[in-house]
Amino acid sequence: MKGLILAGGSGTRLYPTTQVITKQLLPIYDKPLIMYPLSVLMIAGIREILLIVTKRDIDRFKQLLENGSFLGMKIDYIIQQEPNGLAEAFILGKDFIKNSTSCLILGDNIFYGQGFREILKECSSLDYRGGAVTFAYPVKDPKRFGVVEFDKNYNVLSIEEKPTKPKSNFALTGLYFYDNNVCNIAKNIKPSNRGELEITDINLEYLKNKQLKTKVLGRGFTWLDAGTPESMLEASNFVSIIENKQNYKIACLEEIAYYNGWIDEKALIKRIDKINKSEYGQYLASIIEDKNIHYKKKLK
Repeated sequence: MKGLILAGGSGTRLYPTTQVITKQLLPIYDKPLIMYPLSVLMIAGIREILLIVTKRDIDRFKQLLENGSFLGMKIDYIIQQEPNGLAEAFILGKDFIKNSTSCLILGDNIFYGQGFREILKECSSLDYRGGAVTFAYPVKDPKRFGVVEFDKNYNVLSIEEKPTKPKSNFALTGLYFYDNNVCNIAKNIKPSNRGELEITDINLEYLKNKQLKTKVLGRGFTWLDAGTPESMLEASNFVSIIENKQNYKIACLEEIAYYNGWIDEKALIKRIDKINKSEYGQYLASIIEDKNIHYKKKLK
């Protein structure tokens, strides 16, 4: 399975901050926002990543993540010229995906929850020749999102993009697993009234073919869509509370790579030597000092 992160867009809701830098490189507490969705793909066991970015910001992303080799990964980059909708990711990423299944995550989404690792592993290991998996989360303001309607057994009945009269309070999050047919579906959908290629139209095609599964992230899970000043502050406060109370970091990429077996202790020490004056580097050093840390408790 291959992973895609959509980190383009204009970030107009965060003006004037995004006049000079994309929101995905702004800090959420102690690390850039982009590290949170990347960590989700890593926890799912996905090592090949395509980062879809703007021309303005591509060099900044490369400065942060390089080619991914320090994480035992392979990270490629492609430019999205205009924010033409989420479904465009599968048009831009067709040559990257090739014959693989894929997972798309939005570059401003943050997930946290006990057992999330097991859910991700299940999704990334299944053979999705027959469909797609999305994730739903209860929200207070469903009009802002793609809304999913369930029957009493949580089978999907309908999906609507930003409805004026939502049929439920369950929003579809920015995390999607697809079989290899997704690229063909994406190239055949038409722009919506907003002039965008909607991910909802891809999901509706899978729903029409009875190939869509949606997992509900209920109690014990947190999903944050960090696209406004208020939500970015909320996300920073949330990460701060978790990390300081429980004494481990969310979305620490080197830690995940280490416990995944993608890098060894020697490679981790090499990385620590570059950043040892930071609190982040000191945290990584503590991992080596305490080899008895149970990674299932650590990786969120």
